[in-house]
Amino acid sequence: MDAAGRTRAEAPAPGLNGTALDALEALLHAVEAKDLPGLKALMADGAVLVDPHYPVPRMVGWRAISDGLGWSFGTIETFRFAIIHRSSGADGSHAAVEVGCDHVLCGGRHLVFHQVFVADVWDGRITRLQAYEPYGPGGLVGLVLRVTRFGRRVRHAASIS
Repeated sequence: MDAAGRTRAEAPAPGLNGTALDALEALLHAVEAKDLPGLKALMADGAVLVDPHYPVPRMVGWRAISDGLGWSFGTIETFRFAIIHRSSGADGSHAAVEVGCDHVLCGGRHLVFHQVFVADVWDGRITRLQAYEPYGPGGLVGLVLRVTRFGRRVRHAASIS
């Protein structure tokens, strides 16, 4: 990682059989650089990108993925991914990284959060990339959990008073 917090991973040449971890780190570097041609070189034809931060959370094919990335590049001024943990499958075709994100929106607001990216690679190119965020569940289950957690905090505070 460089002094600016970038991953410093270099993109493998298209068609080379780098590991999924190599491709995933190169992808993060390309996003930080807002390098659409570099990202296209890393993605297989028909690749799937799943990320709930996007207006269309499941994008299939380069056209849909580049539309999503174009939207994010217009919304986020600076991307920063600090890799915390990395893991690779035994055959090198699957990888996961946990990253600390410190993105800056256009206008200067920082977005700081953690997430995990999981990638599948075939012939050196990413076929599937999915982002997982540590946000709790929504809907009725999320409401029940928030009420339960609040009740536990109240009981704990009462017990130490």
